[in-house]
Formats: sequence, C-alpha cells, structure tokens
Amino acid sequence: MIETRKLSNGVRIIVKRMEGLYSVAMGVLVGTGSAFETDAEDGISHFIEHMQFKGTPTRTAFEISDAFDALGAQVNAFTGKDMTCYYAKATCDHAAEAFDLLADLFLHANYPEHEMVREKGVILEEIGMNEDSPEDLCLDLLARATFGKHNYGRNILGPAANVKNFTREQVFHYKKERYVPRNIVVSFAGNIDPEEAFRLTEAAFGGLEDTPLVRRAKRVQFRAGNIVKRKKYEQVHFAIGFPSIPRDDDSYYAVQVMNAALGGGLSSRLFKRVREELGLAYSVYSYTSHYAETGLLAVYAGVNPEKAEDAKQAIVGVIEELRRGGITEEEFLRGREQLKAGSVFSQESTNAQMLLYGRNLLYTGEVYDLEKRMEELSQLTLDDVTKAIGAHFDLTKAAIAAVGTLADKLTL
Repeated sequence: MIETRKLSNGVRIIVKRMEGLYSVAMGVLVGTGSAFETDAEDGISHFIEHMQFKGTPTRTAFEISDAFDALGAQVNAFTGKDMTCYYAKATCDHAAEAFDLLADLFLHANYPEHEMVREKGVILEEIGMNEDSPEDLCLDLLARATFGKHNYGRNILGPAANVKNFTREQVFHYKKERYVPRNIVVSFAGNIDPEEAFRLTEAAFGGLEDTPLVRRAKRVQFRAGNIVKRKKYEQVHFAIGFPSIPRDDDSYYAVQVMNAALGGGLSSRLFKRVREELGLAYSVYSYTSHYAETGLLAVYAGVNPEKAEDAKQAIVGVIEELRRGGITEEEFLRGREQLKAGSVFSQESTNAQMLLYGRNLLYTGEVYDLEKRMEELSQLTLDDVTKAIGAHFDLTKAAIAAVGTLADKLTL
C-alpha cells in the first residue's frame, strides 16, 4: 500500500507500508546537490550534510548519535549531484522516536563554530582519502572531462580551499534558497501506519515557512575532454564516457539492457573479453548516470600500466563490435530479466524502497509504479535496444580520464 500527502507548506510525504516486517526506513530528501552550486559554493551541499549531525539547540552531536544507538537505530546521509538524503532505520516500536531525532537534526541544526572547525578537518581528510582512491578519483575526473568545471562535472566533496573557508553565512544563504518545503520529500517504507507517518511529519515539518525555491539554471554541455592525473599507483585507472539520455527518456529501459550486455555483470562482453579472455584487468565494468537534462554511459578499467594501451584497445574493440552488430536475442533476454529481478529484489529492502519512492516523487512529482515498470520491461524489444545502441558510442564525442603512471594521454 502506497499513500501520499502534501502539507500546506509544500512538503511532500510518501509512505509504502510493508506489513509483516519489523522495521521502518525513513528519509528526508532534498532536491539539491553539487550540480546546483556556484564556484564559491563548490562542496557546500556535502558540507551541510555533514554539519546537520553536529548539534541542535537541545542535543549535542554526541547526544544525537547516542540517542540513535540507544534505540538500536541506524542513521546516515549522502550527497549526490542533484539530491541530498538524510535517513534512518528503526524497529517498528521505535519508529516515532527515530523520526523525531531525524527531524530534529534536519530541521534544527545550529552549526556551532567549534563543530564547523572540527568537521572541516574531517572533510579535508575525506578529500585526501578520495585522492588516494584511484577508482573514485578517476571517475571524478571523468565527470570533469565530460561536463567541465560546473554542474554535473563538480566533485561532490568540493576543493579543499572552499571547505576551509565556508562560513555560517554561506551555509544559511544556501539553505534558505534550497532547503525549502517545496524541495523536500519525506519518505517512509516499512511496517508503519500511513496515518502515523503523516502525523509525525505534520508535527515536525508543518511549521516550516513556505519560502520560495530559488531555481538555479545549470550550464550543461557534454565535452569530449581528456584528463590525465599522474600519480604513483600500482595500476592505471581509466574511464571512457559517452553522452547518454536524461532519466525521463522513453529509451531508458533499452539503455539499461544495453549497458547490462556491455559491462553490467559477470556475463557482460567487457568482463568476458577484457578480463576472462585477455586477462588485462581485474576490474572492468560499465554503468550509466541519468540526470534531468542529460546522461552519461561510462566504461571503467584498472590495469597494469604496461597493459593500459592494450586494455583500451580491447575495450574500444568491444564497443565497436556492439555498435556494429548489436546484441543477441540471448543477451537481450538476459539483460531484461536482470532488470526485472533487480526491481523485484529491491521490493524486499525498506531502505531501497524508501529511497526509490522518495526519489521518484522528488524528481517527477509522481508515485513510482512497479506494475507499470514491469509492463514496460515486458514490452521492451530487441529492436528498442538496437536503436539505443545506435544513439550511443560515437567515439568522436567520448570523454576520457586516467589516473596513474602514464607517460602520455590515452586517446581514442
């Protein structure tokens, strides 16, 4: 059972009741992230996410975490390119208490100066850790090579110089523009009565002032950039990115099947050719990212520096074969079943359902419809996937990024 409601100030609520379970996942989703930041704000969405846990007028940072632990509840948050999410999971008998804590840290964070100084140090360490994670660094550089320095090309963590200099005034200015009721969705999934969920949300969020959302235009342009960062790693890590579709495109499911055949699993072409047949990489895969205006299909591999050129050529060969010959009926059916199974499996996770239904309502204003998704997948044809392949993989438009001990840039 799925029910929705909108508060008078614009906050939207969605509840998926999953009877027979003993837990409830709850999340507060905000339609903002690194893609909405200015140069001076680069990294501020992530900084705010951290600081929301660092104290309210009635609880210190330790008291917040201690209170969740006392309930046996889990709490966390993440920042993306266009969404920030704060979430908790609790047993049914502690759902109301956990939501009260989640709402308190979200609504009443007061940003103590000493906590800001301390958390800046934590985030600077996170930035350093990202620099030491070659796969993460490579994919961040691919986003930069693909979209440039703005919007979807931004690193979510932001540059260290920005983090060091963020002020309370900047934080509150950004929150005033983006953390507004009409840009917030509260999502529940699990064994909770929808009326109780509505009551809890009304009590906590009903008093928010209905301030306008300041809409920020994005400068989105796909660039065929080529970025190399030379660092002393044991491997060379490289990624190739192709323009793809926005998330609401009619060919969305066809693209997912195409990606499954290319590099989405152990039976994919990239895995079989580059790893199993040629032994050129331990990790090789493809994935897609879809946003409101555009999308990205990326291929990643981590290889021995001496084999980087061979691995790149092998990957390009797989892509060219796919572009010329399409996929087989067997690959099509396998990919379609993988998507169906993934949709069904996610129905068994309260966290996955909370995020799925909340995100869909935030992005589209509509309730996610599993039956419609399964019907659309059932109606998908091999010809649909062939058309999707034809719309991708133009090597003249591809971006590339690499990290490691490369003498020269990789070229396509």
